[in-house]
Amino acid sequence: MRSTIIVLGTAFALLATAAFAKDYKVGTLEIDNPWSRATPKGARTAAGYMVIKNTGSAADHLIGGALEGAASAQVHETVKESGVMKMRAVSGGLEIKPGDSVELKPGSFHLMFTDLKAPLVKGQTVKGTLTFANAGTVDVEFAIEGMGASAASDMDHMNMKMEPMQRH
Repeated sequence: MRSTIIVLGTAFALLATAAFAKDYKVGTLEIDNPWSRATPKGARTAAGYMVIKNTGSAADHLIGGALEGAASAQVHETVKESGVMKMRAVSGGLEIKPGDSVELKPGSFHLMFTDLKAPLVKGQTVKGTLTFANAGTVDVEFAIEGMGASAASDMDHMNMKMEPMQRH
């Protein structure tokens, strides 16, 4: 009985988290589920992640943004050079081609938030903006996930496997 309650409670919590995921639109761009990781006390940087889809017929570029409580937000990418992982700013911004989607995710493209004034806390949301070369600026909220999260809510809701209920 206890394992059934745990499985059901976990399923409801995960579905509730999915229900709070927010999507935004500016021009022909759709922004799905902006998120960031919680940061330890004293951390000065964080990264922002999301999926951006271009439904239009012309390319656009994510050129920056802002996060409440951070000095700046720059488009960065993580690359491996000579066996060493490095982060660097993306000159000219991140292109989103017409009809394509671009995923900002750990170990790849992301928004780098600098000079944080306070830690980002799991379970909270933080207001921010995204700035695009053509579409302009859109207000968003970043959901703050756990420190080690690899994706928003660190799960794939569509492929979630449930263990069968057991009777005791």
